[in-house]
Amino acid sequence: MGLEGKEETSSFLRDFLDECGGCAVIDGGFATELERHGADLNDPLWSAKCLLTSPHLVRRVHLDYLDAGANIIETASYQATIQGFEDHGLSKEEGEALLRRSVELACEARQIYYDRCIKDSSDFLRNGKYWRRPILVAASVGSYGAYLADGSEYRGNYGDAVTVETLKDFHRRRVQILANSGADLIAFETTPNKLETKAYVELVEEEGIEIPAWLSFSCKDESSVVSGDSILECASIADSCKQIVAVGVNCTAPRFIHGLISSIKQVTSKPILVYPNSGETYDAEHKTWVKSCEGKDEDFVSYVNKWRDAGASLFGGCCRTTPNTIKGMTKALSGNLL
Repeated sequence: MGLEGKEETSSFLRDFLDECGGCAVIDGGFATELERHGADLNDPLWSAKCLLTSPHLVRRVHLDYLDAGANIIETASYQATIQGFEDHGLSKEEGEALLRRSVELACEARQIYYDRCIKDSSDFLRNGKYWRRPILVAASVGSYGAYLADGSEYRGNYGDAVTVETLKDFHRRRVQILANSGADLIAFETTPNKLETKAYVELVEEEGIEIPAWLSFSCKDESSVVSGDSILECASIADSCKQIVAVGVNCTAPRFIHGLISSIKQVTSKPILVYPNSGETYDAEHKTWVKSCEGKDEDFVSYVNKWRDAGASLFGGCCRTTPNTIKGMTKALSGNLL
């Protein structure tokens, strides 16, 4: 967005939230929807495979979420890494082009949506000015564990050989490309441990990344990320970085979200985002989601206003959530959204 200086970056998301009416809606599960539209994601590239095979489906899923009311759509780059594309037989240059393409597809979907709004007269004049629903494109950066495709992003145990420097080297080129791709911000998501949190923060600062970013964690309970590291420690590290403009939780069971918001509020005054999964547990061996036996989490749209009251201001869904989930969230928050 052509930000100039740290002060502009720090106000970026708050200004956006003000324009949205105080809170905003993020999109939902991407792979779930790609599969519903017929994509076969049984591949180490997972949803990023569609950047190669069916980009039209990527654009369609973005549009589904925009139609459902999302203010922020995330690119199909969660599992898109240069290393992963090279493992798939592509060149480094081809991998870099696909990362840029992930952002282009999201931006194209946003423009198509806006063009439809103009045609359907969905936009309107407010205070004498032309107004349309604010929409941001967030470039998704999945964890190192996502690249491994062995479920370790849900455990956070990378082994002693993986250091902060290892992770910075792994993420560096991808982050550089996405930061200059036309996205409005970067979404570091499903972060499973303190080690990778440090790597992201140091990388952003060392590379002089100018566009804002958020950092969200995958958690196993109300006080710990999936590795067992304290959410307080991890959120504090994220809060220390000026380019990180929001801190939160994703791909976590809804029953833990309220407590996690309370914990994060202790260490940051930045906007808090929450986009939980459906409450199921990922079985990495069989590559399937297993329903939780610890209570029903599926209908968590009714939780949203409680999460807002607890201190969160950005809400969405992660794995196994759908446009219907986002539509329900939008409706539940309708008194606070424009």
